[in-house]
Amino acid sequence: MRCRHPHSQIGAARFCAAAHSVAVGGGGGRTSWSSIKTDRPRVTGLGKSMLARRLPSILPSLSLEEALETSAVYSSAGRLGGAALVRARPFRAPHHDVSVAGLIGGGPVPRPGEISMAHNGVLFLDELLEFKRGALESLRQPIEEREVTVVRARASIRFPAAFALVAAMNPCPCGYAGSSARACVCDLGSIRRYQARLSGPLLDRFDLQVLVPSVDFRMLSAGRRGDSSLVVRERVVEARARQRRRLVGTALHCNAQLGVREIGRYCRLDERSHSLLADLAERRGLSARAVHRLLRVARTLADLAGREELTKVDVQAAVDFRLLDEQR
Repeated sequence: MRCRHPHSQIGAARFCAAAHSVAVGGGGGRTSWSSIKTDRPRVTGLGKSMLARRLPSILPSLSLEEALETSAVYSSAGRLGGAALVRARPFRAPHHDVSVAGLIGGGPVPRPGEISMAHNGVLFLDELLEFKRGALESLRQPIEEREVTVVRARASIRFPAAFALVAAMNPCPCGYAGSSARACVCDLGSIRRYQARLSGPLLDRFDLQVLVPSVDFRMLSAGRRGDSSLVVRERVVEARARQRRRLVGTALHCNAQLGVREIGRYCRLDERSHSLLADLAERRGLSARAVHRLLRVARTLADLAGREELTKVDVQAAVDFRLLDEQR
């Protein structure tokens, strides 16, 4: 996971960019971290799942309040076991056949779904476009509100759902669109229909969208080691501490929680950065939601670099992390 400087590898080593996106997501407490797209997705072993499963290891430890919240969810689901508290951040990876009720919560007696079981942790959706459209669309409101309300005839129960969403997807039905190793057999219409399974409003909610390439054998055999999860975690913890100091006196504690008013206060841009953002937003047709999320990512990049001021480099890097916006 080598990427010592937050912008040093962006646009150069794509796998490093994917690894760096993990640190950026952890550094800002993102509610929708990264849509990881591969150029050879039918070939296994590219590292998508490995990167996703490393996320909890670079996050700050659960606070007592977070541990109590998470334990209450697991207790209501009957999954606390003999433990008094859940000590580790949850990592949930449901199969793509999961129902809406299984994902969001429900049942005759409402029980928490996967998004609540992932509260204060990570929800990983592998093969994103194989999930039912209704299940995917049901994520939109909980992502924004960080909670979900399950309504039944005799009861209405609200479950917490402050999860980090990570997903992996194929670029096309055959899996080889954009690959340099094998020709794609899909026509343009098939590719567009396939990618349209991910709706624009849901795509808007993914802060980080990166390409995970196949790893060359020479790179694997070179013996070079990147930063360990522990080293990355130290940078994430430092960035989170910077955010807590900035937000002292408020009910917020990380960049992912910044609202429109807080973005205007803590994500101020100089004239050059503002012009760049305005130009990119117009050319890519970014929604207001996407622009606000982009600014939160830029704020996190600056925090990881140990800077209070946002620069043009932060804005450009945040835009570079929104790969699918440019392709649509």
